[in-house]
Amino acid sequence: MSDSLLQPNERVLSTLNEDGSRRWLKPRLSPGRFLTRRRIVAYVLILLYSLLPFIPINGKPAIFLNLMEREFTFFGKTFLPHDTLLLGLFLIMVFLTIFLVTALFGRIWCGWMCPQTVYMEFLYRPLERLFIGGGGRKKPKKFLALRRVLMYLAYLVISVHLAQTFLSYFVGASTVNDWIFGSPLDHPIAFLIVVGTAGLMMFDFAFFREQVCCVVCPYARLQGALTDQDSLIITYDEKRGEPRGKKRRTPKAQDDESPISLPVLGDCIDCTMCVQTCPTGIDIRMGPQLECIGCAQCIDACDSIMDKINRPRGLIRYSSENAVSGSKTHLIRPRVIVYPIILLLLFVGFLYVLNSKGETNVWIGREAGLPFYTLPSGEITNQLRTRITNRSAESTTFTISVIEPQGITLGQGQSTLTVGPGEESSTKFAIIAPPEAFTSSQIEITIRITDNAEFTQDTVFEMKGRKYTPTEPTND
Repeated sequence: MSDSLLQPNERVLSTLNEDGSRRWLKPRLSPGRFLTRRRIVAYVLILLYSLLPFIPINGKPAIFLNLMEREFTFFGKTFLPHDTLLLGLFLIMVFLTIFLVTALFGRIWCGWMCPQTVYMEFLYRPLERLFIGGGGRKKPKKFLALRRVLMYLAYLVISVHLAQTFLSYFVGASTVNDWIFGSPLDHPIAFLIVVGTAGLMMFDFAFFREQVCCVVCPYARLQGALTDQDSLIITYDEKRGEPRGKKRRTPKAQDDESPISLPVLGDCIDCTMCVQTCPTGIDIRMGPQLECIGCAQCIDACDSIMDKINRPRGLIRYSSENAVSGSKTHLIRPRVIVYPIILLLLFVGFLYVLNSKGETNVWIGREAGLPFYTLPSGEITNQLRTRITNRSAESTTFTISVIEPQGITLGQGQSTLTVGPGEESSTKFAIIAPPEAFTSSQIEITIRITDNAEFTQDTVFEMKGRKYTPTEPTND
């Protein structure tokens, strides 16, 4: 087979050369109104991302994804294992909101708020330009090796901070601080987790970089289905810009020659500034592409060129494909109507489920093992477990008792359970009945759990046993 059959006609991916090797991108920084706005948003988000695990709301971090305890806290509201429906509704609303925003504004999340873009474009790449130049900044001629070492040391410090911030969302900021500043010998596994996470951050931002957006992130593949011809995305006005070419003066004709005419060109002078400034290396003039993150750097670059050649701005702009092509645009369209309606219904359902849940939830079930045991005294016992969820802001002690029928008791020392604020606790307890209480193989009992104040719940439970048969007296 000829090798020419394996050669693509064009670059397959913006981060790859035509021969398949890595194409390293060093995008030129293009100052402009959108870059200024993105920089403000980015620094606010960096501060917010770093502080959220440390901001207490109702005694817990603002966002705490406690996977070990299966508790998820979002801005003061904690979802416990019993709150699967609430958590599911909440996550569906988050995803539908992303769908709606994408249908309206395209991939604006990626270019303006995604942590990958925020840290890459406003921390790591500025450090790269500072230490070794590139991206429109003059490359230093002296101490380049030393500068590169210092750059990677700065990368390492930031990566450790990002690892600490990332892990704080899952194990708590205080726990991560103990891991980092304590002796590795006290918690070797935790120390390796911190080191591994910092290493992954370093690999991502120092090596893999924009390939996360182009190759790994599934959002890029989804946006083709989530957007339509009327979504507000970054577009190139082909009617105005084509045919592109360098502007030049018309040569003066000789007396015996007819006037020389040059082809009429569009406003695009083919300076490629929009390509040089793109952080994912695409040419926006080729139309919408999945690698475009909507950062608007190409708009700032093109506007500056238009200003220099006295052409109106907006050759590259935020617009829709229909608007640029001159077709009729539709602000109100099916997906823009359907998404908000579904979101409203989900929100109403979320509030209903939330309000229907009290501050306390109780579950009672049977422990694993035999359904009942016969004690040496002849009494029948069942081993049970109760799980109590306390959503209040105070620690509460609950009392367990059997209120009917008479004669049923609890095992010694098993009548109380203290549950902390916003926590869930469980305990085992035994119920004991005299054998004569069993008129059949099971009897209904009522178990009461109360905090002796505002909460009381009675649960009817089937106690297992053996039907009692009185022993007939014998005549000697």
